[in-house]
Amino acid sequence: MEKIRSIQYFFERNGFAVSSRLAELLGMKVKSVRLFFIYASFTTLVGGFIIYLTLAFWLKLKDMIYTKRSSVFDL
Repeated sequence: MEKIRSIQYFFERNGFAVSSRLAELLGMKVKSVRLFFIYASFTTLVGGFIIYLTLAFWLKLKDMIYTKRSSVFDL
């Protein structure tokens, strides 16, 4: 049980204060660093979705343009 407590203490001491440590290192406010991480995560999520929709549209457009059309004489 003591081993689990020491692992928990290690992660609480070193892992949960990332934004405050980074803010101290950069000389910024902690609130600004946290807002940057929040905005960056939303931008990454939305940006990936927009890229996905753009590529899907291009592939659909390519399929519509380059489809092999049957000749009039094949009827």
